[in-house]
Amino acid sequence: MLRHVVQRLLLTVPVMLGVLLIGFLLMQVVPTDPAIVRAGPTATPDVVEAIRRDLGLDEPLWVQFGTYLWRLLQGDLGVSIINNVAVTQELGATIGPTLELMFASLFWSIPIGIALGTVAAYFRGSVLDRFVTALSVAGGSVPVFFLGLVLIWFVGFRWQLLPFTGRAGPLWTIEGWQAVALPALTLGGVFIAPVARMTRTAVLEVLGAEHVRTARAKGLTERAVVLRHALRNALIPVVTLIGLQIGFLLGGAVVTETVFSWPGVGRLAVGAILSSDFPMAQGTIIVLSLGFILINLVVDVLYVALDPRMRGA
Repeated sequence: MLRHVVQRLLLTVPVMLGVLLIGFLLMQVVPTDPAIVRAGPTATPDVVEAIRRDLGLDEPLWVQFGTYLWRLLQGDLGVSIINNVAVTQELGATIGPTLELMFASLFWSIPIGIALGTVAAYFRGSVLDRFVTALSVAGGSVPVFFLGLVLIWFVGFRWQLLPFTGRAGPLWTIEGWQAVALPALTLGGVFIAPVARMTRTAVLEVLGAEHVRTARAKGLTERAVVLRHALRNALIPVVTLIGLQIGFLLGGAVVTETVFSWPGVGRLAVGAILSSDFPMAQGTIIVLSLGFILINLVVDVLYVALDPRMRGA
């Protein structure tokens, strides 16, 4: 198992280098000049040129990228062009709220998605199965921003049950849970549908397996058969989907944080791109990419825990 984890960690190195290169090149094709952004619209050409030399923008691209990688190895992500604050400082203040939002979204959506898929598979062909299937299709078709706006309008504005702007505090406080409730419902709401569909498909396949029939023949209760023998074996493809969906959930967090003014990495990324703050935008790309890679690493480790056949690999 340890060798498997080390191999996966080594594979993340070229992936991260590719992400850094693509992110760097994308920032180069943006028509806005960072030197002009730093100098201001009224700056003279001499001042702009001096700032360009100071930022190293007059060097060839391969030199700029090499310098960028060297600074990254030293933990230096640069300084924001807009507010002249270290990128690491800004990211440090926004990673926590994003993790809170992700945790609050997954805390309720994963159990509900797995439960709905299992129930639909067990009662295959029933009205309950059709209802869960229809709900999954509808849930997967609703955009994140639309669901967020609906919740803001009804729950936050008309009924005034929960706040819908900003972060009121950490998750271990009542105010923190109230503030994160609507963003978590929005982000987790679109997560339930694919988990429920995949769980239903996987459980249906396992329920017809020989070991499940053997468990029933031994006289085990239906609850034990479904939970211990069917669902456990069906969780392997479900975990795969959850890992991939959590990665895409990071993209949904960008939209959710923008809609609810949540002070996370996603909202910081949108603000940095709109204001042409290239160092800040590159820093957010690194954080989001690392999050996606770490999530996939955790999924690989869970494979080993769920599938005994992989423990000797």
